[in-house]
Amino acid sequence: MRFFLLVFALSCPGLTSLSAQQTHEAQLAQQYYINGEYEKAAVLYEKLSRSSRANNYYFNRYISCLFELGDYARAEKVIKKALKEQPDKVQLYVTYGQLLERQNMPDKARQQYEKAIRNLPPNSNAVIQLAQAFTSQMLYDQAIRTYEKGMDMLGPDDRVYYNMADLYRRQGTMDKAIENYLNSLALNPRRQNTLQAIFQRYFSEADFEELKAQLYDRIQKEPEADVYPGFLAWVFVKEKNYKAAFRQMKALDRRLGDYDYNIFNLGQTALQDEDYEAALQIFEYLADKGPQSPSYVEAQRLALKTKGLLAYDTYPPDTVALQDLEREYDAFLEEFGLTPRTAHIAMELADLQAYRLNKLDAGIETLKKVVEMPNLSPKTLGKAKIALGDLYLIKGEIWEATLLYSQVDKAFEEDPLGHEARFKNARLFYYNGDFEWAQTQLAALKASTSKLIANDALELSIFITDNLGLDTTAEALSMYAHADLLMFQNRLDEAEALLNKLLNDYPNHALDDDVLYLQAQIDVKRGDIHKAIQSLNTIVEKYGDGIRADNALFMMAELYEQKLKEPEKARELYEKLFIEYSDSTFAVEARKRFRKGEKEM
Repeated sequence: MRFFLLVFALSCPGLTSLSAQQTHEAQLAQQYYINGEYEKAAVLYEKLSRSSRANNYYFNRYISCLFELGDYARAEKVIKKALKEQPDKVQLYVTYGQLLERQNMPDKARQQYEKAIRNLPPNSNAVIQLAQAFTSQMLYDQAIRTYEKGMDMLGPDDRVYYNMADLYRRQGTMDKAIENYLNSLALNPRRQNTLQAIFQRYFSEADFEELKAQLYDRIQKEPEADVYPGFLAWVFVKEKNYKAAFRQMKALDRRLGDYDYNIFNLGQTALQDEDYEAALQIFEYLADKGPQSPSYVEAQRLALKTKGLLAYDTYPPDTVALQDLEREYDAFLEEFGLTPRTAHIAMELADLQAYRLNKLDAGIETLKKVVEMPNLSPKTLGKAKIALGDLYLIKGEIWEATLLYSQVDKAFEEDPLGHEARFKNARLFYYNGDFEWAQTQLAALKASTSKLIANDALELSIFITDNLGLDTTAEALSMYAHADLLMFQNRLDEAEALLNKLLNDYPNHALDDDVLYLQAQIDVKRGDIHKAIQSLNTIVEKYGDGIRADNALFMMAELYEQKLKEPEKARELYEKLFIEYSDSTFAVEARKRFRKGEKEM
């Protein structure tokens, strides 16, 4: 392929050294040709081809002009003369064949094509030029035979296999295309990225099955060849079959001993795609290698994180597994110490302690150690302070929470981290019933560079505006906000009791759909997914025009997708959301998840 590009460059008039006169004539001839003035173009191209005999471009343009003029007798005379003068330029037989095709003599044309292949000299340039001549006329069979004869004379060549594969692909003979692409890969493993792009773009699912079959066959026949397992691993990654990809990479790692980076990246991809079992296998494999592995610390950390995600996804929660996980976090911090490098590990431990094991005080103590750590990066410190503020809020220590949020807000005024802290402060004022001050904070956040924070701020602001002033004391909204705080603090029974009181004290209130939405969140925290869905479904059916309808649809879809493992039902709800609530802040994400589910079916 590289040689062909060189040949093409040498044949292009703009890349040869021309006199000023020749350059002018070449430009003029090109303009005549574009304008369809073939007689004028033919005169100039004939002159240029005589003065630049090595330049195929001018000769071919000259013949093309004669074809367009229908001057076949003159064209035949010129071609025959060129063949007599340059018998090794076998692509001229193809030009002659095209002349005969134009005169409706296909049998004689085929004879010229056969003569071209028969007279092919053992020269790589000649092979490539003849094959390209056939290819330009879509004579793919002849081009393939040219390449095959060239390899018979000159031996295997990765460029030739690659070009043959392209021809088979154009013909739709995909098994042959795959075979030749893999032949090219075997001789030149650096082609792997190029071939991956080709397969990604042109090949169907059935073609990928054929690719896997051929790769398996080659791995069995050539067990020492390293390139095939790597390529097969890529196919499995594309299919999101991370365990199978890991098997191939693990085999390469054991043979070559330098695959940690690739395996670690595979683990991260599996984790991102929520294949937690595969991710855990991968990270534990790297962790088991010990400190000599460059991925040792990160693999340990992500193995812990993945175990947590697996445990958190279990309903009801597996308390024993969570306690074991806490011990593993403690062991990790014991081994590596609490340092700026392991601060995020401690933060994950605090989350586990406070939110999963109901050890609020232990979580607070863990985060306090992080916040007090010297030499901690400002961003990590800010994240730790926000997390600690959340735990103080759960404990009911409002002043400590707002102090921490305010510190982060001040330190990162124009940063999404500061916007997050400001939103949490605004939400804290909302919880406390100070709605006007909350609105002041929220107003500044609607233009946040963080889309998530901006959407959350807008939603809370609209909620307060819609419900503020419905009665002179705003008592109903204050009761609801306090119930919202109680739920955040995991005081679920108290939150539910307050919501029931709100419904009794203020029947048929505008907050009725909001009460159902908060009740659904309480039920999710308790693990009663079906009860939560009942409340959410009532919102959609009874309050479809309210501000909670799109939230309820999205939450229901997530529950079906992630908790109940009913993807079809989830897709149905995502579709309903982005069609019927196209202005919703959830619409884009709902469409994305709908399409993702469609691809995975």
